[in-house]
Amino acid sequence: MRESRRTRRGAILPVKTLSVVVPVMIALKPNGMLHVGGHDLEYRLVGPQPSEAATIVMLHEGLGSVGLWGDFPEKLAAATGAGVFAYSRAGYGASSPVLLPRPLTYMHDEALRVLPLVLGAIGFRRGLLLGHSDGASIATLYAGGAQDHRIRGLILFAPHFVVEEIGLEAIAATRRNYVEGDLKSRLARWHRDVDNAFLGWNGAWLDPGFHNWDISEALGYIRVPIQIVQGENDQYGTTRQIEIAEQECYCPLDITLIEGIGHSPQREAPETTLRVVEEFTHRILHAHAEGRLGKAA
Repeated sequence: MRESRRTRRGAILPVKTLSVVVPVMIALKPNGMLHVGGHDLEYRLVGPQPSEAATIVMLHEGLGSVGLWGDFPEKLAAATGAGVFAYSRAGYGASSPVLLPRPLTYMHDEALRVLPLVLGAIGFRRGLLLGHSDGASIATLYAGGAQDHRIRGLILFAPHFVVEEIGLEAIAATRRNYVEGDLKSRLARWHRDVDNAFLGWNGAWLDPGFHNWDISEALGYIRVPIQIVQGENDQYGTTRQIEIAEQECYCPLDITLIEGIGHSPQREAPETTLRVVEEFTHRILHAHAEGRLGKAA
């Protein structure tokens, strides 16, 4: 399995200002529900409390949930020594459903309205955001739109910063599989209201008004290191997404392109993906001491 890595260093641009919710000191159970923004959100916590240790916050894909991460959170915690917190956004997993259709700004809303509340509710003090697909876009929007010193780096699996025709074609094919094939029954294992999860995501992406969706500007405002992991055969996006990051980022940028896999590196190449994440996390949180909660911002 071949990997290619590229790194870019540059100057830092000023960032936009967004109010950050001050964390509260609470004790989270390993599994439970958070009441945030009028919704109940299911979560899973592996390792120490976010108020006590550096934490990796996981943001799932467009059809993902806490459960669909599988055992990756446990492996991630064991490999990095960090706490790992994953939650299902409203409309997914066992979380509260949402009204449909979703607004075309749903990823902006999740990044700039909901995620700050989640971080505050769990007592988050320092760590990384790890996002997959839609989750990677949400992480990008948050880091580019929030002046949040607690976020020390981003890990982005199969991110999308603009809409590509190849992605829309794959999403249309996914809809046909949902209506005519077995995708609905397979997804029902991971979502309490599977129609709410699928139609909310699919309907937004296939709306004609979504074709001009573009969050590449947010990349220029990010001032923390980014690690991108993408499959060479990603059916939802090409290496154009990587090229956009290289063009727009002024922050440290590491890229790992994995041969022979598609849209889900953590499931299709778990060992390689885990190693890349472990190395990045060690460099940011340990070698650079960014994971020390007592370190000045």
